[in-house]
Amino acid sequence: MTSPRVTLDDLGAWLIKGNAEKVDLAARFAADPRVTGWCVRPGYRVRLMRAGQPVVFWASGSRGRAPYGVWGVGRVAGVPRPGEPGGPWTLPLDLTVLDEPFRVRRAVLRADLRLAGAEVFRQPQASNPSYLTVAQFAAVREYLPG
Repeated sequence: MTSPRVTLDDLGAWLIKGNAEKVDLAARFAADPRVTGWCVRPGYRVRLMRAGQPVVFWASGSRGRAPYGVWGVGRVAGVPRPGEPGGPWTLPLDLTVLDEPFRVRRAVLRADLRLAGAEVFRQPQASNPSYLTVAQFAAVREYLPG
């Protein structure tokens, strides 16, 4: 099954994933909750990214070890920059990871029927960036503080 193509008409937010099994994201964000850049895979999606677009940070990993799901929200801060030849690109971000009590757990989001078709649930192993549609991002925002 291939992913539907993202269009700017139905882009609610980009979704950037970090695997908390490979990196101690909890410790990293406890030390500094600001995220100024994250790796993305080059492709047509990267060419759609513009400063000011919303971004959601999704922590993934083993479901039993941490409250995985939406950990932060912010904005794209600039156009993605190429990395080494054949390597990932860097997406400039202005994003802050939420304090743990305000993070939205994967199980809560998974139970919301409005998010059943979200790419992060359909293809959790897909590379960055993923995305949320306008309707999906509206549903996620209902769970976020303020």
